[in-house]
Amino acid sequence: MTTRGANISRTRRFKSMLRHTRLVTVAGLLLCAGVAAVAFHYLSQPTTLRFAVSPSNPEDARVVHAITAQLGRERASVRVRTIVKDGGPSAAAVAIDNGEADLAIVRRDVGMPRDGQVVAILRKNVAVFIVPAPASEPAAEKKPDVEKIEDLVGKRLGVIGRAQSNIDLLKVVLRQYNIASDMVVVLNSDAETKANAPDKISVVQFDPAGSISTQIRESNVNAVLSVGPVNSPVTADAISALTREKEPPTFLKIGAAEAIAERHPVYDANEIKAGAFGGSPPRPEASVETIAVHHYLVAGRKLGEDIVAEFTKQLFNTRQGLATELTYAAKIEAPDTDKDAAVQVHPGAAAYIDGETKTFFERYSDFIYLGVMIVSFFGSGLAGLVTYSRSGDRTRRLQVLEKLLDVTKAAHTAETTRRLDELQAQTDRIVTDMVRDVEGNALDEAALTAFSIALDQARYVLSDRRAALMGQPSRIRPAVASV
Repeated sequence: MTTRGANISRTRRFKSMLRHTRLVTVAGLLLCAGVAAVAFHYLSQPTTLRFAVSPSNPEDARVVHAITAQLGRERASVRVRTIVKDGGPSAAAVAIDNGEADLAIVRRDVGMPRDGQVVAILRKNVAVFIVPAPASEPAAEKKPDVEKIEDLVGKRLGVIGRAQSNIDLLKVVLRQYNIASDMVVVLNSDAETKANAPDKISVVQFDPAGSISTQIRESNVNAVLSVGPVNSPVTADAISALTREKEPPTFLKIGAAEAIAERHPVYDANEIKAGAFGGSPPRPEASVETIAVHHYLVAGRKLGEDIVAEFTKQLFNTRQGLATELTYAAKIEAPDTDKDAAVQVHPGAAAYIDGETKTFFERYSDFIYLGVMIVSFFGSGLAGLVTYSRSGDRTRRLQVLEKLLDVTKAAHTAETTRRLDELQAQTDRIVTDMVRDVEGNALDEAALTAFSIALDQARYVLSDRRAALMGQPSRIRPAVASV
């Protein structure tokens, strides 16, 4: 009896736990709906990336400002926030390596970040050596002071830009023509007080933030080096300042451009097409060989592929809008995504460029399948528990019926009324337990019917046997079919 009572008690507790299954299910569905709503709200918020820029390069600052404004106007899902990093042109690259920025614009010959990967070729800067038209009046006597790179020795050269990178580029070109680096003298602000050494190249640096035309006219240079896009307004101003009496300037070719690119992979051999700078007659009149250096937009290696792919998509989709502020922005190019490419491309950018961007289900298919398997596993377990509970209920109902049948059999052979009182008390306990199950909706109609029949039978036998022992006449037994 003790063991059976413990089993019944455990079954009751388990049944009570399952009693609120519907309520728990509804609460679970509401919780899932709430979590889904919060997740949707979170995912629908735009992602803001930190974009590092160095104030030493105003051209890069304008690019970042234009990208920021354009993405904001289009309410893009990925937006940028400018982070100004002082410390020279390489400061933006350092910010990527230090984890202070997610995006940056870097010039390849200045230094690529170790933890940065290319997203796009922002622009291609070409080196343009511009020689002013000769000032002589007779056309036959007109001859430029400088006709080739070697003629720069002993001359005064203006270099547009205060950064050391353009001076380094100049020295690379000169070394290719056996002109030593120590022959380049970079003049300070008091350069006018210094004599121009006849065996060296005197370099005067112009500030692109000021008037290039005015600086060139006041410096009395023999040639100017401009490093920028072909359609750069700075280069256009220099060409205009070096045009004399409607005579256009001439352009020096770097015939050893391919050799320079072989020796220094950070540079590329390039060609300035005839008429690239406009004018009539066209400037230049014929194509000019030169070298170029790329400005890359890079992203941190640890930045998610999905975010970079979306940013790359938005960048290329907004090129036309950016071109209204920056003319060369329309020529933002996709980098080479081959494995043997000169620079490493971010996997997110490569996926967009190669048309291999994954959909939501492709990206999270493994998690979805795993989730389905987990839900299926727990669902099967819950179904098994319910089945086990039902089988336990059936066993317990059979045990109750067996107890009533045992009471009925014992009542038939009871010799004393005291024994009948014990059997009656046992019957009352059975009825009490059954009433509790009825209150908990633990019994179905079939079980109640079987219990009622067995209970009536036990009570009738107890009453009949009690009457026999007391010498009283037996009661008439009601028909079973009336129950």
